Amino acid sequence: MDKKIAELYDAGKTDQAIHLLVKQIDAHPKNAENYLQLATYLLEQGSFDQASKLLEEAKHIVTKPEELDYDLAVCYYMQGDFTKAINLLDQIPNDDLVLYQKALVYLKIGQKQKALAYALSIKEVDDRVKELLGDIWLSLGEMAQAETSFLKIAVAKRTAKINFLLGVCFLTEDRDQAEKFWDKAEKQDPKYYQKAKNEYAAILKMLSDKGKKQ
Repeated sequence: MDKKIAELYDAGKTDQAIHLLVKQIDAHPKNAENYLQLATYLLEQGSFDQASKLLEEAKHIVTKPEELDYDLAVCYYMQGDFTKAINLLDQIPNDDLVLYQKALVYLKIGQKQKALAYALSIKEVDDRVKELLGDIWLSLGEMAQAETSFLKIAVAKRTAKINFLLGVCFLTEDRDQAEKFWDKAEKQDPKYYQKAKNEYAAILKMLSDKGKKQ
């Protein structure tokens, strides 16, 4: 990664950084690193189609096209093309990054047990992995397991999403605690909180009724 270009990008000079990367690619077309850096920036800007097109074309040019496979699989995932993403990921040796991405894709397509198997195979369990495991356990209806995964994320690092889902996990066992998590989530990100509340309305009603019966 070109550090000077990265500094420009981090400073908010996005167009300048992208322009310089395009010049680097023109000067060194066989170098995969520049394509990867540019694709990362395009993904962060939400230009998923541009990023995948860039990497697809680069695969015919660079010296080691396999170096682009993981990032291209991420592009396909972001585009919602999960079949293409999995087909490409299956060609890459399983390291933690690949396992994480496979778990994400399988969760998206509803193959929850497969997603869980890949997520549980990850060796370095950071907050991102804890969140993914929580999401998978929750999708399987395993509230206690989901709760355990989410609670492993330090309080200061919990996003509105984590706090909201902790509220979902706690609803049947401790409604007051659930409300506290939701209050936090709403303060952190009111828009997300409202959206999540609508998305989870049916589940929340079911859990609430279940809690009342206990």
